[in-house]
Amino acid sequence: MSEDRSEAEARRDQNTPRPLVLLLSGPNLGLLGEREPLIYGNDTLADHVERARATAEEQGLAIEHLQSDHEGVLVEAVHGARGRAAAIVINAAALTHYGWSLHDALAAFEGPVIEVHLSNPNARESWRHTSVLAPVATGTISGLGSLGYELALRAVARLVA
Repeated sequence: MSEDRSEAEARRDQNTPRPLVLLLSGPNLGLLGEREPLIYGNDTLADHVERARATAEEQGLAIEHLQSDHEGVLVEAVHGARGRAAAIVINAAALTHYGWSLHDALAAFEGPVIEVHLSNPNARESWRHTSVLAPVATGTISGLGSLGYELALRAVARLVA
């Protein structure tokens, strides 16, 4: 009888919509794997997104990814996530340090926002030490490479449960 119950739970889980997480990638992240591998590693953005998808699946989350080199596109994506996505995980790249319109858009988002950086901005040039997104982020993960995305999605799963 417990097997029947497990099968029913599995079907219910498959039919239950998974909370959506919007994964945003900022300028120049499309060059990962080619650009400054000593800082960012050899993995491509597709590699990072695939690992994020696997973690999301494992955590019972759905993921939608968007990469753009344009701040306005990312702002519009955040606006479009309102009322639709449970959380946002964002690697804003250089926009982290000057993207005030992105800051304002994230401030209007109702769910958790996790800021992720592959490298540790505080261990780099001084202009990278300030994040204009941190004040509106639920949390920040930096310097752990792809593990940062995994940790961000695990945190989201707990925060939206």
